[in-house]
Amino acid sequence: MKEIGVGIIGFGFMGKTHTYGYRTIPLYYDRLPFRIRLVGVCDASREVAETAKETLGFEFATTDPEAILARDDVQVVDVCTPNVFHKDAVLKALAAGKHVYCDKPLAATAAEAREIVSALEGSRSVTQMALQYRFFPVTMRARELIDEGRIGTPLSFRIQYLHSGSVDATKPIGWKQDRKMGGGGVLFDLGSHALDLAYFLLGEFADVQARTRILYPQRPDRTGKWVDVDADDLAIVVATMRTGAVGTIEASKIATGANDEMRVELHGDRGALRFDLMEPIYLEFYDNTLPERPLGGMRGYTRIECCQRFDKPGGAFPSSKFSIGWIRAHVHSLYSFLACVDADRPASPSFRDGAYIQEVMERAYESDATSQRVRIG
Repeated sequence: MKEIGVGIIGFGFMGKTHTYGYRTIPLYYDRLPFRIRLVGVCDASREVAETAKETLGFEFATTDPEAILARDDVQVVDVCTPNVFHKDAVLKALAAGKHVYCDKPLAATAAEAREIVSALEGSRSVTQMALQYRFFPVTMRARELIDEGRIGTPLSFRIQYLHSGSVDATKPIGWKQDRKMGGGGVLFDLGSHALDLAYFLLGEFADVQARTRILYPQRPDRTGKWVDVDADDLAIVVATMRTGAVGTIEASKIATGANDEMRVELHGDRGALRFDLMEPIYLEFYDNTLPERPLGGMRGYTRIECCQRFDKPGGAFPSSKFSIGWIRAHVHSLYSFLACVDADRPASPSFRDGAYIQEVMERAYESDATSQRVRIG
């Protein structure tokens, strides 16, 4: 059986999330053709790295990314650092011949993302972005129905990713609100997921027009010092897709009352789809081809029970009838990547997909700065 050795660079929240995935994949998927080995963990904090080694089964801990890249028994490098460090880690991993899994966004800028794509030329490395919202059964079933023509020609859409964590004016900022760390604000953090779902379900963008808002001009940093804020708390994008569909994409961390709420609505001339990942087991489908009848007939939204009905070898544990949570999509994203590494085939969403979303985000910021609609090349 092939063994896939994994080295993780960066062990914050996402490093923990991905480690959960690697450790639990053998439970969720029967008769895997490969074995996962947690070889090394790297973090800027020696204490954090050593704790991960001691508690989660990594074979060694380090503060030096080169120690991960130099190991012949590391086939996969998982990049979970702040955005500003993505490019360097990814380029070095590709140069070392590693397969690479990277948290979103791909880089701190579109220029950096293009540099990464250039490095893929001639490379045999399998690459994938951690854009886990593609990997819920509801999302994958929505894509199937669209591909089957069940909604017909897409006409309009609304995608919202809502949080309320930045409503509190006294909450200290983290690196995601610091552009020097490549944070880029809510458009990078949440909007990248929402834009990617539009891309996944509806194809390429034709143009965007965006507005952003910074709620408070100053916030405290982690030391309590009040600092200027230059990262957006709210971003609203009006987008036209190459299919002709027009819609809105909203990313907010000042949506009072929201928790972690991803909502999608798509309308076509033959039908419609909608789902809310706070109720992640159901996809709602409206079949506009059914005739209207007295008393209603059979016309109306149908709730499709997606639950945890993953394709085999997934779906057996836990029961496919059980509810599903946020982290399960991360596990399936990682499994899909490792299955591609094992089979030596391209993974999706690839780094080229990640670079495309990076370009869209940069064009959205350009639109906001110029108050103009901007075409996507």
